[in-house]
Amino acid sequence: MSLKKVNRRGFMKGATVAIGAPMIVPSSVFGQNAPSNRLTMGQIGVGNMGTTNMKEFLKRDDVQVLCISDLDDKRAAEGKKTVEDTYAQKTGSTYRGCDLIHDFRDLIGREDLDFISIAVPDHWHAIPAITAANAGKDIYAEKPLALTIPQGRAMANAVKRNKTIWQTGSWQRSEKNFHDACELVRNGRIGKVHTVYVGLPTGSPLKDPAPEMPVPEWFDYNFWLGPAPWAPYTEKRCHWNFRWILDYSGGQLTDWAAHHVDIANWGLGTEHTGPVEVEGKGEFPTDGLWNASTSYRFECKYAQGFTMIVLNDSAIVDGKPIRNGVKFIGDKGWLWVARGGEIASQPESIINDVAGQGEVHLYRSNNHWGNFIECVRSRKETITPIEPAQRAVSVAHLGNIAMQLERKVKWDPTREHFVNDPEAERMLDRAMRAPWHL
Repeated sequence: MSLKKVNRRGFMKGATVAIGAPMIVPSSVFGQNAPSNRLTMGQIGVGNMGTTNMKEFLKRDDVQVLCISDLDDKRAAEGKKTVEDTYAQKTGSTYRGCDLIHDFRDLIGREDLDFISIAVPDHWHAIPAITAANAGKDIYAEKPLALTIPQGRAMANAVKRNKTIWQTGSWQRSEKNFHDACELVRNGRIGKVHTVYVGLPTGSPLKDPAPEMPVPEWFDYNFWLGPAPWAPYTEKRCHWNFRWILDYSGGQLTDWAAHHVDIANWGLGTEHTGPVEVEGKGEFPTDGLWNASTSYRFECKYAQGFTMIVLNDSAIVDGKPIRNGVKFIGDKGWLWVARGGEIASQPESIINDVAGQGEVHLYRSNNHWGNFIECVRSRKETITPIEPAQRAVSVAHLGNIAMQLERKVKWDPTREHFVNDPEAERMLDRAMRAPWHL
């Protein structure tokens, strides 16, 4: 399917609309926010993160959820119920006004939507995002950015070309401890950084059988496969499990690199570049349905003079597990940061320091979804724009390729191509199953 500029279609096309349903929620739901002051949104994908993000937007009086698109009819119905129950509870009465739209293109084509929230499997990230950007919609989209580096670049180009406001769901940037850690590193509190460890979760091979089975009548499996190669249906292939299969994702490596490699890049100031050499080893299951790496360690050398080491979060570094987080090591000390507000340093006094006048003060946000809404209104850049998302997931993609080749690869971060390496270059992108293409 071509991704040329979308002509906005009547929003009723392809939608299931409740007869007599109010398209504008009563004022009592939104307090002082008149319809003209509200931002309207459509949600593409209502699985785990799609529902989580939608619920965050449902909390806001200045946002109205108008429609949902999902290829799983059961999930779509649950999402619709979540929206309508939320507004009914706020009004103290019955509300029916959330449309179900099967094809994401019909949702994007609605003229009454200000922005789109996207949370779909990785192999589906590029096409809806580019379609939405070309349609003039602002976008909140889940990480990791894209299935491949070229797909991510095509997305970034579309966002830039259309002046789209983009927020990546790498919400750690909106957490105080991650912000403070990166700001301290940027301001030289641990000296010149020579090594950064990025500890990520891994995974386990599928031990249970995954027999071919009939496609459930409530699931549009062929559409779900979309641009990915055709494969027989089994329940352990889809929904949450897609991340363990390289046709649809890059395993926990790409899923979590979008968080922790992003934080490493933020602290190191490498949000718009990448490594020049990558080398490492990983374990990829060869039997069964799941084939993403279950163990990995690879080293990325940067022209800036430091090495980023991405490895299992259970790996031992300096006699201790690296844990799920980021450890910056400089010539004057180290700083470690992880989820749950955790932050530690050596010397210990570092974490109590603050940036002074004339030093680097990083972008600050205390609510990831709220930051996006603010930027949709102001047209300013969000805390997680698309270019840093591209650079974060690129590290994981390069690691996967180097580990599969079992040798060092050289990378040109400016051109985003391998250096004199046709074998690696052939692994850089994936063919799309017809009729889908960028």
